[in-house]
Amino acid sequence: MSIVTKSIVNADAEARYLSPGELDRIKSFVTSGERRVRIADILTQSRERIVKAAGDQVFQKRPDVVSPGGNAYGQEMTATCLRDLDYYLRLVTYGIVSGDVTPIEEIGVVGAKEMYKSLGTPIDGIIEGIRGLKAGANSLLSGEDAAEAGAYFDYLIGALGG
Repeated sequence: MSIVTKSIVNADAEARYLSPGELDRIKSFVTSGERRVRIADILTQSRERIVKAAGDQVFQKRPDVVSPGGNAYGQEMTATCLRDLDYYLRLVTYGIVSGDVTPIEEIGVVGAKEMYKSLGTPIDGIIEGIRGLKAGANSLLSGEDAAEAGAYFDYLIGALGG
C-alpha cells in the first residue's frame, strides 16, 4: 500500500483530515516519483545483464548448485534459477515504483520460503542471487539511486531470511 493510500486509510479510520506531517510525506513521495520511475526503468532496461551477472555470481560462489544433483544442474534448471532471479528483480522494481515494500511482501515473500524448502532449494543460494542482483543494480545507479533501490533489495533479503 503506498504512502498516499496508507495516509488516507488512516485518516478516514479516524474521521479526520490528513495531518500536516502526512501531507509532507505525500508531497515527498510525489516529488520523488520521477526519480523512482527512472530507477525502475534503468533496472528494467538492464534486467538481462543484471540477472546474468547475479546468476554467474551464485554459480561461482555456490558451485554445488550447478554440479550434478544441484538445484541448477543442467541447462533447464539453470534457466529456472535465472528466471527466479528475474522475478525478484521485477518485484524490486514494483517496490521502487510504489515507494513501498508491500508488493514485494505480498507477491514474492509470502510462502516463498516454504516453497523453496519443499523443492529442496537452498534459500541461501536464492539470497546470494538477490545480493548479486543488488550489486548489478548498484553498478548502474548513482549513489543516491543505488541507496533507494538497495533498500528494497535489503528488505527482500531480510524477508527471505538473509
